[in-house]
Amino acid sequence: MIWKRDEADGTGSVDEMGGRKMAEQTGGEVTIVGQAAKLEGNIVSAGALRIDGQVKGQISAEGDVMLSPQSSVEADINAANISIAGRFKGDVSAKGKVEIARGGRVDGNITAKALVIQEGAVFNGQSRMDGGGAGGSQPQAQAGSKPAEAAKG
Repeated sequence: MIWKRDEADGTGSVDEMGGRKMAEQTGGEVTIVGQAAKLEGNIVSAGALRIDGQVKGQISAEGDVMLSPQSSVEADINAANISIAGRFKGDVSAKGKVEIARGGRVDGNITAKALVIQEGAVFNGQSRMDGGGAGGSQPQAQAGSKPAEAAKG
């Protein structure tokens, strides 16, 4: 299911995860992998991507990527911003912000300019705060197997 901004006339209902809202915020299309879908391979999206189902492989999006609470993803993700509310295993690279929502679980490494871990989320791996500068070492943080207590910004 793909929505374009000009098709969102405001009279339709907004789906449970805000697909139309996501399309309006990104100014383009949102590709949705449905809850019953099981995909294996490479996914490339010119816009935003929302995953409700199961994915294994590589994910690359020019827009934002959102993993809903029912999602199960084993992949490497490269996107503008990434929000994880489901189960994720792999490495994440974002040009902007990565957010692990309450109930979300990440087993892997994160590279981003900003990282938000909500209370009740689990992060096992290393984070690298990439300021976009060349050279020099970047600070790293390690997380254990305990749920994160608070977001740091």
